Amino acid sequence: MTYTISDLEQLSGIQSHTIRIWEQRYNALTPMRSEGNTRLYDDKQLVKLLNIVSLNQSGLKISKICKLSDAEVKTLLVKEYHQISTDQQVEYYITQLIKFGIAFDEKSFCSLLDEALSTYGLSATYKNIMYPLLTRLGLMWLKEDICPAHEHFLTNIIKQKIFSAINEIPIAEDAEKTWLLFLPEDEDHDIGLLYANYFLRSANQKVIFLGSKVPLSSLEKVFATNYIDHILFFMVKSRHVKMAQQYIYQLSEICQNAKIHLAGNGNVIEKLENISHINWIKSLNDFENSIPTRITT
Repeated sequence: MTYTISDLEQLSGIQSHTIRIWEQRYNALTPMRSEGNTRLYDDKQLVKLLNIVSLNQSGLKISKICKLSDAEVKTLLVKEYHQISTDQQVEYYITQLIKFGIAFDEKSFCSLLDEALSTYGLSATYKNIMYPLLTRLGLMWLKEDICPAHEHFLTNIIKQKIFSAINEIPIAEDAEKTWLLFLPEDEDHDIGLLYANYFLRSANQKVIFLGSKVPLSSLEKVFATNYIDHILFFMVKSRHVKMAQQYIYQLSEICQNAKIHLAGNGNVIEKLENISHINWIKSLNDFENSIPTRITT
């Protein structure tokens, strides 16, 4: 894979201007050049930048970091991690997880993610590490600047961790409300939905989780045999507003007795009409604050 300096900015969180300065003053990176003289970077250069960012977050000066060998950098990453603040640790986790993901290093990726989960719990890890990580990579996937294999590799591991956490929560037997969670039949990115499943179960809510690519006809069958208090679904893909509007009309007809909650692509949702009956969830905090007493963490 090759990356532009803009790609590196999105993945590392460091501005392109700063990256150029680091190159010129400290020989931090050695980019290739395209025929049009555009800077291009390979996986090795990306990994080097992510390591530099992690060490710089710990307080080390760029001038010192750039003089270190790869082995010295690796040693310092382990040493310095335990001395940095919580906010810096979060950025450390994000940059290092990206590094391991790009390299398909499952052992290192899982080990670091497990450490974060043990330290912060799933909710805080998802909000502060997993979600920002997926957001950064999502920008790259949308531009097709990262191989789809990276997406599948990372998301499948993260989903395994969320499924594992869900499995530890007892099924609510005395829940007052029932939630139906699903994605429309043209949607398949379900990590956000999985986290909602975990959070609701943690709050002692009953959840019927249908997952991705659910046709409206299946929802009709669920409502025919179950009383549903709330439904939650995501519209993430860019789509024509008329198509999204038609889907909302059809869904609202099926789910007349349930409160509808919608999250996803704000550029599409904000253009929808006659959705005053729908709770538009614009952020994780919006969602979490709308749920009653939470039982577990």
